Amino acid sequence: MTQTLSLTSPASAPNLRAALRRAERPGRLGALALALPALLFLVVTFAAPIGLFLTTAVRNPEVRDTLPQTAAALAGWDGPAAPGEAAFAALLADLTRAKEDNTAAALGKRLNYESAGMRSRIMSVVRHLGNFKDGALAPQFAALDPVWASPDLWAIIKRNAAPVTPYYLLTAVDLQQDASGAVTRVAEDQAVFLGILGRTLWIAGLVTGATLLLGFPTAYVISLAPARIAGFMLLMVLLPLWTSLLVRTTAWVVLLQTDGVINQVLLALGLTTEKLQLMLTRFGTVTAMTHIQLPFTILPILSVMKSIPEGQMRAARSLGAPPFFAFWRVYAPQTLPGIAAGCLMTFILSLGYYITPALVGGPRDQMLSNFIATYINRDLNWGMAAALAGLLLVMTLSIYLLFLRLVGAERIKLG
Repeated sequence: MTQTLSLTSPASAPNLRAALRRAERPGRLGALALALPALLFLVVTFAAPIGLFLTTAVRNPEVRDTLPQTAAALAGWDGPAAPGEAAFAALLADLTRAKEDNTAAALGKRLNYESAGMRSRIMSVVRHLGNFKDGALAPQFAALDPVWASPDLWAIIKRNAAPVTPYYLLTAVDLQQDASGAVTRVAEDQAVFLGILGRTLWIAGLVTGATLLLGFPTAYVISLAPARIAGFMLLMVLLPLWTSLLVRTTAWVVLLQTDGVINQVLLALGLTTEKLQLMLTRFGTVTAMTHIQLPFTILPILSVMKSIPEGQMRAARSLGAPPFFAFWRVYAPQTLPGIAAGCLMTFILSLGYYITPALVGGPRDQMLSNFIATYINRDLNWGMAAALAGLLLVMTLSIYLLFLRLVGAERIKLG
């Protein structure tokens, strides 16, 4: 008895915990060793490429690599007026070397992001390199374009000589740096990305709400149906997941187009006298996305409903509760973990939709992922694409963490 008391006394509790940790350590190391190949594979093929891509949102090598002498000449320049002859001479020397290395176009493209017309100014100087004469260079540059005498232009060059830049990240949230380096809002006619972000959240919210309205009753019916019928209904729910996303979206294009099935049925039933514009609309986008996301909402809810004992509702009814009251106060609260998991999964997946809005939606229905693809595939502006992707990633993680904070990870059941 004395031995037992000494082992279970408060003073011996830390020793017991340490002994338990030592005993569990080989098992944990073994589990880590088994999972290590998969973890390394994910890091090499997933995490590292994404991390490298996101760094392009702040990398700024063009000016630093192409105009090293100009950057050095502008290091001591204070900015109230255009720099002296040393800066013009350095720029001329750097552009001469850039012409030989074929890097002038990339430099002009980068500076053109911050000041419209910079690419044409840079290329104009490159084309006229043989026309520059000995003597003062500032008037010769001004003869090509008077803007070369402006300190604002040189401030842009000096600011972009840094190895990193906030330009892409600021632009992603409709901000900019002025000539003095202060952060200000862009002009109203140029503020687009916050509106696109709000549109992305709104469409994802609409799809989540629609899938919940359709998915909850469907899951409830499946949970009450006999085993054979429930199995067939579950197969119908899972069947779309075995079909390509592109195929499902193309099917909706066939259904929603002006001469599509839906318009033909509406006209045949006399519900409308003219063909409706369903393609390239918000309605078409949300409808197609709802159909694609519906299984992701139904399955977690159905998993939770299957675990609720059937006797609870009978017990509530036997105690005098009306059917609706018994369902709302006894049954529905127990389905909240499944609702939380399904809605969270659907909302997060909807944030990154690209194919469906591109094929079914109109110009006002394009989401953030569509603009990311445009910057990568058409504009070749990887910095802006990475900034928007980072914004989407931060928004997704924030929503997920906020959801966990409000609901709790232990209440979320994925099935």
